[in-house]
Amino acid sequence: MILATLPDTARLWIFPAEQPLSPSEAAHIPGALASFLESWTSHGRPVPAQAAVLHDRFLLVGAHIEDDTLNAGVSGCGIDAMMHAVQSVGEAIGVAWSDGLQVAYEGSDSTIHVVPRRAFRMLARDGSVDGTTPVFLTTLDTVGALRDGGLRQRAALTWHGRVFRLAETA
Repeated sequence: MILATLPDTARLWIFPAEQPLSPSEAAHIPGALASFLESWTSHGRPVPAQAAVLHDRFLLVGAHIEDDTLNAGVSGCGIDAMMHAVQSVGEAIGVAWSDGLQVAYEGSDSTIHVVPRRAFRMLARDGSVDGTTPVFLTTLDTVGALRDGGLRQRAALTWHGRVFRLAETA
């Protein structure tokens, strides 16, 4: 099970790499983040967290502070610290992370592409992608949502289908 030490209610952040990760990069990244995650705090409280890489392209960081804890959840400063750690690990090995305005999808050749939304819209208009095209939901925000539907889904079943008018085709 992905991020097995965390409950379904844990917060999730997904960082798509601009380029595919080599097997050694994909294996290295969670370990490189481990020391930060083990010492991560938010307003002085430990943040139980875990990282994983999926599809040799997506870094996932999950974290959970119990709901019954005062100021439950990870603070903005805590999130900033995690973002800095992710950025630092990427810079150390030459990996750049895509911003949230990109669309990640799987092409007909099974290659994962990360493109600006405008480019994805053009692909939808010319029929290069359709409702059956696998897309990656980098906007998932809980570990439970990841476990329920997965990171990779058919476009017609996601916000991509609504925004880019991608109907399910036969």
